[in-house]
Amino acid sequence: MKSILGIGNALTDILAILPDETLLQKYHLPLGSMQHVDMETGDRIWDALKEYGVKYVPGGSAANTITCTAIFGMPSGYIGKIGNDELGNLFKSTMEQYGVQARMLYGTKSSGRCMVFITGANAERTFADYMGATLELGPEDLRPEFFEGYDYFHIEGYLVQNQELISTAARMAKAAGCIISIDMASYNVVESNDAFFHNLVENYVDIVFANESEAKAFTKMEPRQALDELARQCRIAVVKVGKEGSMVKSGDEYHFIEPWPADPIDATGAGDTYAAGFLYAHSLGMPLKVCGEIGSIIAAKVVEVVGTKIDIPRWRDAKQEIRDLIAANTK
Repeated sequence: MKSILGIGNALTDILAILPDETLLQKYHLPLGSMQHVDMETGDRIWDALKEYGVKYVPGGSAANTITCTAIFGMPSGYIGKIGNDELGNLFKSTMEQYGVQARMLYGTKSSGRCMVFITGANAERTFADYMGATLELGPEDLRPEFFEGYDYFHIEGYLVQNQELISTAARMAKAAGCIISIDMASYNVVESNDAFFHNLVENYVDIVFANESEAKAFTKMEPRQALDELARQCRIAVVKVGKEGSMVKSGDEYHFIEPWPADPIDATGAGDTYAAGFLYAHSLGMPLKVCGEIGSIIAAKVVEVVGTKIDIPRWRDAKQEIRDLIAANTK
């Protein structure tokens, strides 16, 4: 089976369900917002959350994708930077438990974390991010041998703000013969790195994953036209349109992918798992439409749980649905 390597921000989600918004007010965190905090504030918030009982979930966009490809059975690797501490060791060991070959580098700062405050009847989420050691990952950390033997290389769009890192990684991956994919990650990241993103896609990237706001930021067009423009610049373009589904295009081949049935409660991680399903199907040589459908199947499972990790029963269902779909397209 073909293999995949990912690179991204090695962040551990620290989730806590709170009785009210008192803690949000104490740390000046607007309800539903995402705020970046320094190490001292991050440590204080983490200590405060512990008394409510917390759940630790290693993540980050690329890590979520690579974890899923490993569960599918693809030989999967990951490059990230952590601190030599409790959270860093948890991140590395959890990735390895999923079967990921985790090449974790150590920084001088403590490990990055995303503290998630869950409040109210609607489980509103408020985020406080401390990036820590993740920001210390640089081009000098990379070696050509990291990429050797992998068929795919998946880039987390949030890393594009470190342009030299991504340029170096893309060059090494291309030299190693990898098919390169990128998840654009955030429209504001695309907007603030516009020229770099265009150069990266045109010269290195084979497969682009974007939601409608990211696609618009990149092309200045509406989703359908944005898909056409993206497909002119890379081999395969994917534009996700939320609960409406997704669109995929390669050359003149176009497909609209209906969303797979689901009872959604939390959309976190849907894009990451969609990418995993798509790349897994692509590695099997499946038709473009089937790649999108398999992405849709697995994305439908993650939106039914809180957080980014699909439970065992849903994984079992997803794998059966995917086997049935593949069988129907290989007769």
